[in-house]
Amino acid sequence: MSLPNPSTGPPLPVDAEFDLTIIGAGPVGLFAAFYAGLRTMKVKLIDSLAEPGGQLAALYPDKDIYDVAGFPSVKSRDLVDRLVEQANQYNPTICLGEQATSLKPVEGGWLIGSDKGREHRTKTVLITAGIGYFAPRKLTDAALARFEGHGLHYVLPGLEPFRGRRVLLLGGGDSAVDWALHLEPLASELTLIHRRDQFRAHEDSVRKLHASRCRVVPFHELRTIEGDGRVQRAVIYDNRDQKETVLEVDDVVVNFGFVANLGPIKTWGLTIKGNSLEVSQKMETNLPGVFGSGDLVSYPGKLKLIATGFGEATMAVCGAKMLVDPKARYFPGHSSEMAGAETGTPAS
Repeated sequence: MSLPNPSTGPPLPVDAEFDLTIIGAGPVGLFAAFYAGLRTMKVKLIDSLAEPGGQLAALYPDKDIYDVAGFPSVKSRDLVDRLVEQANQYNPTICLGEQATSLKPVEGGWLIGSDKGREHRTKTVLITAGIGYFAPRKLTDAALARFEGHGLHYVLPGLEPFRGRRVLLLGGGDSAVDWALHLEPLASELTLIHRRDQFRAHEDSVRKLHASRCRVVPFHELRTIEGDGRVQRAVIYDNRDQKETVLEVDDVVVNFGFVANLGPIKTWGLTIKGNSLEVSQKMETNLPGVFGSGDLVSYPGKLKLIATGFGEATMAVCGAKMLVDPKARYFPGHSSEMAGAETGTPAS
């Protein structure tokens, strides 16, 4: 696969300023920046958020993560800190609070435009934008919006404010179950309701939930919230017979997932189905020199896990390396051998 040979766009020198520009500084983008540095590539990271870490930093800083190799359990904020430390070994250029808005081919690579009016020159591109722009799925009753910030929560930036409080959680996925396990030692009373009796969370997390002091109420949904200026009561109902129950609560935490929007990425000429970017087994998109990794991408057998994204990032970086340096090998050897591999010394 060769680099683009554009017919339009401003001319650029063949040796564009950066070898690889990564769009998205979440966990996968940060690891990709490290691995590209390990392969002696000049790297830039662009992210619309004000800090690196993506959803982990913005939404779940106190959440424990259990499926990252080498960590029996690790806080989101700690994992992000370690990934930043790892990436910074190779001094990538990081542009935060800046949204990539356009992508067009130019001689020798690509030109990325941003909402800051800047243009970023790069030989190759790796898109690790997660689910893109995201917003929590909210309760359908618009009248309940008056409780937002007054006991109704869609994200939990911290846990300590819930100490000693009566908390009702809604949902049956990983986030709902994880937050229940995190809040269980702090809340004075904790109830989780779910519209079914089956959970979409990891099996071990569900086992721990049922073994905890959290009251789990299946086949129940929220009817409404009541209170004078802030949450004081929640009316829930059994969806099998519509019977209502009133709970005295201080906080209602809604975990219905997020609505994703790829934003400007949809206009870049990439093959997108649903809200996913289609890639090959080597993480190649339909645009030569543009790769994808992480929750954004789709291919047969895809699993949306951080652990999966790390492996995808290495494949994307290796593919980009071969375009930047045609003499390079796709597999450079193991990390302990990589210095020799990049200088042409045979691996042992």
